[in-house]
Amino acid sequence: MQDIIIVVHLMVALGVIVLVLIQQGKGADAGASFGSGASATVFGSQGSSTFLSRSTAVLVAVFFATSLLLGYFAHRQATGEAQLGLPDPALLEVPVVQDQAAKEAVQGDVPVVEAVKPAGEIPEVPAAGTGRGK
Repeated sequence: MQDIIIVVHLMVALGVIVLVLIQQGKGADAGASFGSGASATVFGSQGSSTFLSRSTAVLVAVFFATSLLLGYFAHRQATGEAQLGLPDPALLEVPVVQDQAAKEAVQGDVPVVEAVKPAGEIPEVPAAGTGRGK
């Protein structure tokens, strides 16, 4: 089903492109009405514009419809694949039970650093200007 909609979508997109390129611009109507071949068109001088614009409108409506359908299929497929292999969220809510022995074991694993006593006196820093070079 999705493959058929993709093919229809692409064909309609190409049809819209062709119909838009075939249509004359708004500025070409004034020049065409003064005898530059407007009466020799297949649909008449005014009929071609109406027929092409209506055909374009129909193809654009089909294009939007197929776009929405493809978006729906993509959303459905994405949510379906996102849930593959994952457990039910209700099963993930497991109460955590921790007994007193486990708490003491965790607290006993942390090393305690004893206070460091100074080894002796701190050497004095020589005063400024009494260093080398003088």
